[in-house]
Amino acid sequence: MVSMLIRRFTLLAVPAALVACTPAGKEADPQPTATPETPQPPATPDSTPAPLGGARTVSERTDTYLFEYSYPQAAGDTEGLAGWLDSRLEQERQRLASRAARGREEARDNGFPFNTYSSETAWEVVADLPGWLSLSAGQSFYYGGAHPNYGFDTIVWDKEAGETIEPIAFFTSPAALDEVLGPRLCEALNAEREKRRGQPVEEGSDDTFDACVKPDEGNLLLGSSNGQSFNRIGIQIAPYLAGPYAEGTYEFDFPMTPELLEVVREEYREAFTAR
Repeated sequence: MVSMLIRRFTLLAVPAALVACTPAGKEADPQPTATPETPQPPATPDSTPAPLGGARTVSERTDTYLFEYSYPQAAGDTEGLAGWLDSRLEQERQRLASRAARGREEARDNGFPFNTYSSETAWEVVADLPGWLSLSAGQSFYYGGAHPNYGFDTIVWDKEAGETIEPIAFFTSPAALDEVLGPRLCEALNAEREKRRGQPVEEGSDDTFDACVKPDEGNLLLGSSNGQSFNRIGIQIAPYLAGPYAEGTYEFDFPMTPELLEVVREEYREAFTAR
């Protein structure tokens, strides 16, 4: 099992065992066209064009929000992927700005103090293979509650086709993956729960925080230890899915097995190897 490394704003690092040995939102409303009657709206603090290639880090603070977003050089150097990530950046920034503006208005109308909202997304490389780039993002959000919430995102970039693929789409179905990997995940999860809680999970418990979690309910990562093929599967489980907020995030790493290879879709099977 892979240990967890807590990043700034409680973001989590990509499991080291998954990295080769060498990670949606509503579309932002379109801006109106400038005319003599319609002045052009002011640019946001970071409205300069994205760099061509390389890593990108955006940090923007206003009187209502703090926005941070980054991705690594491998992503910025991959044709098409940087544009996809930049599009996500703008969507997340616009969503945060809108929520923060509404939150400040509601706080003012109700006589409450307003605490600055925040959003941080940090993409990292899980595996960089000849035909694929697997990425994971740690995400942290604060919308004025008692504490920030955090979670994950993940994609695999098909370098040949120039498009993103959800990791679960590499398998014949979520149910097929759960049938093979689910029991191992549940066993590992309950063992870790016992360590953190100081007592075993009660057999037959109907408590939501004692239930097994299916692989596709967490953040599914495709990793590699050889830099040539996917031979590891990671599962990241955010707070409230497997336990209360205080228990933090659960994170697991499993080797590919012949049984798991059997539930990989035929068109993707050559990208995988068992260990």
